[in-house]
Amino acid sequence: MPDDVTLFPLGGLGEIGMNCLCISSGDSMVMVDCGLMFPEDYLFGVDVVIPRFDFVLARKHQLKAIILTHGHEDHIGALPWLLPYVDAPIYGSPFTLALVAKKLEEHDLLKTADLRPVQKNDRVEIGPFAFNFFQVCHSIVHSYGLGIETPVGRIVHTGDFKIDRYPLDGHLTDLDAFSAFSDPGILCMLSDSTNVEREGFALTEMEIKQSLGEIFRKATGRIIVTLFSSHIQRMQEIFDLAHETGKRVAVSGRSLASNIELARDLGYLRMPPGVWASLDEMPGLPLEKCVLLVTGSQGEPLSALSRLAAGDHRQMRVQAGDLVLMSSRFIPGNIRAIYKLIDKLYRLGAEVLYDRVQAIHASGHAHKEELSIMLGTVRPKFFIPVHGEYRHLVKHRRLALEHGVTPERALIIEDGQPITFRGEGGIRLEDPILVEQVYVDGKGVGDVGQTVLKERQLLAGEGMVVVMLVVDEKTGQIMIGPNLISKGFVFEQHYSHVLEDAKCIILDTIDSVPPGNPDKLKERIRSALRRFFRKVLDRDPVVVPLFISL
Repeated sequence: MPDDVTLFPLGGLGEIGMNCLCISSGDSMVMVDCGLMFPEDYLFGVDVVIPRFDFVLARKHQLKAIILTHGHEDHIGALPWLLPYVDAPIYGSPFTLALVAKKLEEHDLLKTADLRPVQKNDRVEIGPFAFNFFQVCHSIVHSYGLGIETPVGRIVHTGDFKIDRYPLDGHLTDLDAFSAFSDPGILCMLSDSTNVEREGFALTEMEIKQSLGEIFRKATGRIIVTLFSSHIQRMQEIFDLAHETGKRVAVSGRSLASNIELARDLGYLRMPPGVWASLDEMPGLPLEKCVLLVTGSQGEPLSALSRLAAGDHRQMRVQAGDLVLMSSRFIPGNIRAIYKLIDKLYRLGAEVLYDRVQAIHASGHAHKEELSIMLGTVRPKFFIPVHGEYRHLVKHRRLALEHGVTPERALIIEDGQPITFRGEGGIRLEDPILVEQVYVDGKGVGDVGQTVLKERQLLAGEGMVVVMLVVDEKTGQIMIGPNLISKGFVFEQHYSHVLEDAKCIILDTIDSVPPGNPDKLKERIRSALRRFFRKVLDRDPVVVPLFISL
């Protein structure tokens, strides 16, 4: 019916990352967030993962706007792969849109983008909807929750949030705004589920600043700090503490330097007088006066911190007495790389602090008690947990039941499961839509599928053997070869006897196949060698016969 409202989750439900939700009524549709997900270790070579946009592209004439809750990659990162095919304005905070503009400029899409900044407490009418933007506290400045007025009732989308009990610089979650919007009654709330398993409250930024302040005052050597390049509030704390303790700060890392410049231009970052220094000035300063702000919190191999740990940084070296502060969360897929990086830093004589040993990072996502406060503030009729893996959704649903949401109205849905709120009341689960993860590898989008990934996994796990033969095209006689080239399989000099035996097997196989059927011969060689290598070495490499005809 024209007054019905349907939610189409394309990403972010049943997983952390790739957040993307479409809200539709009549002939109008609005997208909330358009994020990506970073690949797991088993996705060899894949750069990023984005939602499949087939559903949106089939209805692109209905798409009236894209609403962004904040500027993290898992909420804005997929825009460059959608915007070439749709024409819709993008709404978000000035800082969010500044990050978007930088991203679109890299993809040569900025000139055609329609970016429309909104401030906290703004109300924007889009088709049959009206979107109210409420300030929330998160690990990036100017994040919004949404109060959505729809033809069937009011919907609250919390975005990513936490409730900081002692907010610094006004970085708070505006519960009063949520409460005022909720007074007429809330049909449905969609709420961040990431930290529902954590009891109590998340650490506040005041507690983090106090902990960092103690470290800054006691440090007798140089301090090296790494954090997410979007965490402007934490950077402000670093600059303020450096100023209070008579230290100076230099920055190494393009993304950090770019975001600092962006935040300063927009007025979100204050630079205390005399605290800024260039990298070239650092060697001339006493070590106890030096603070180095660097990229590399996730162990990225080309980051500034990784180059420091490897001794490859052009301007700086890690030395005994350095104190490294890793003021960020360890993303699960990066934990091994991070700990290897920490080990390298210890080998160079540095001391390393991170949130498991020192309170130097606070999550940007609400813990269980904060989620309870939001539920008590909004008091929704229906509840849908979002932004979490399946166990998070289940536990957040249980919490909603404790706050009076009836079991039949606390709904767990996953990507691809639309749900309709009907004009005459009630809900309806629609037929599932096609959603899946699309792998982006270089300039290729979606061309890396399970077959390619399986081949990459085989290559990574077992290596490859190339069989080279030069064959007389007329007679089928071997003119040169067989030669074997091992890549990632065995060290050729050490296993030369195995490769020599493999050549004999190839010759025997050639004798058993009549000439004139090269495809059959290649398959026989491939099968024979794989059986041989499994028997002798218990390994199963990829075997590639390569015939050259003369």
